[in-house]
Amino acid sequence: MLSVVEGIFIFVVISESVFGVLGNGFIGLVNCIDCAKNKLSTIGFILTGLAISRIFLIWVIITDGFIQIFSPDIYASGNLIEYISYIWVIGNQSSMWFATSLSIFYFLKIANFSNYIFLWLKSRTNMVLPFMMAFLLISSLLNFAHIVKILNDHKMKNDTVWHLNMYKSEYFIKQILLNLGVIFFFTLSLITCVLLIISLWRHNRQMQSNVTGLRDSNTEAHVKAMKVLISFIILFILYFIGMALEISRFTVPENKLLLMFGMTTTAIYPWGHSFILILGNSKLKQASLRVLQQLKCCEKRKKSQSHIDTLGRNGCSMGRIQ
Repeated sequence: MLSVVEGIFIFVVISESVFGVLGNGFIGLVNCIDCAKNKLSTIGFILTGLAISRIFLIWVIITDGFIQIFSPDIYASGNLIEYISYIWVIGNQSSMWFATSLSIFYFLKIANFSNYIFLWLKSRTNMVLPFMMAFLLISSLLNFAHIVKILNDHKMKNDTVWHLNMYKSEYFIKQILLNLGVIFFFTLSLITCVLLIISLWRHNRQMQSNVTGLRDSNTEAHVKAMKVLISFIILFILYFIGMALEISRFTVPENKLLLMFGMTTTAIYPWGHSFILILGNSKLKQASLRVLQQLKCCEKRKKSQSHIDTLGRNGCSMGRIQ
């Protein structure tokens, strides 16, 4: 039987998952419609891939967490952990790759530095995406090989139940090695976001000094972009904290609250960043406003129709009385 606190965590995780699927599904749908009308752009490809990978990641997080909470015996035995490990690598690394590609794309397109290396990269923006794809493939293959080795070691020991047959320090070292590719993407995203914030902040200061304190549309756009980037960094850090908590939970398998808190913290990033992208991207924001207007119109039609039906029934009733 779940406690009140555990029930609250479950409710929050389910709510985050629903919002995450809706938000990322909306981003993917808008970009797919745009692709059908026009040629798919680089940013459209990244946003579509990011949305699909995050929906996939949300389902992995929820499925894995709920199995551990409600059916730990099923999770601990058989080949289930092997399948979940493979699926987790695919979902997590692809989501991280698309998020990092998005950060690098915005950094090279928006940032303004006089550094020679930056200018060289900026002139070769289209080469960055294939490079990141190659690195993702190499990182995923290395991670798969590492997971296969760990699982085969347990099979050779004839372990019928999954458990940690290693010291905690060894376990955490293995986890770090397993997530080296993800750590690289995370570090690269943070560096590009911080550099982009510095560039926008410098430009914002120059604009303010030139306009003598008046805030024009460009200044407002730069301030908004900085807020979006800072929010992204905070969500990104929370995602890694949640991952660390879920990994740490294996050292104390009886602590369900640690797992639930880790799930809640991890799931904030996929749904939170999707809504930040919708609000920060003009095309996605306009599409969301059109959807909201359609929903309001449908609601008004339903209310007016129900009001007409009520008047009609009242009229019939009065006719019978007379």
